Amino acid sequence: MEPRDMEKVLQPKLAEIRRYLIRLGAGASDAEDIVQDTVYKALLYLDAIDERKFSAWLYKVAINRYFDHCRSQKRYQYSGEEVEEHPAHEQELPEVVLLRRERKEEIEGVLARLHPVNKQLVLLKYEMELSYKEISAMLGISEGRVKATLYRARQQFQQLYGGEGE
Repeated sequence: MEPRDMEKVLQPKLAEIRRYLIRLGAGASDAEDIVQDTVYKALLYLDAIDERKFSAWLYKVAINRYFDHCRSQKRYQYSGEEVEEHPAHEQELPEVVLLRRERKEEIEGVLARLHPVNKQLVLLKYEMELSYKEISAMLGISEGRVKATLYRARQQFQQLYGGEGE
């Protein structure tokens, strides 16, 4: 693959990984550093990476690097940084916009309280819309384990979200 072709393929994927890392809790600069490390490793091991699994390999390297960073900081923390917000429709009532923003803040708060592995799976499945098979390949675990852990993650989310008002 030509360097220009590779850049066209890589840029959107790297932007997606950066957004995902921020959603996991990385700061914007940390996410950028992790993405750069991931690209560096990809260039080092390009010949050894199966082309069909390249995307999953990138995610796995980035996620592992993020958790290494968290361990070195001795924390798992939600950064609170916003990922690009979708603009509200001009014709929406202010009350609708306010309710949507409040609900989003509640959900973000619950996500921040989830166990890091559960948060990771919830984001991969419901925000990134990956299949169980894709998540399994990306994380190197069985589909059954992905399903079981995601089930527990949904239960934890529901418990925390339902318990917010109590």
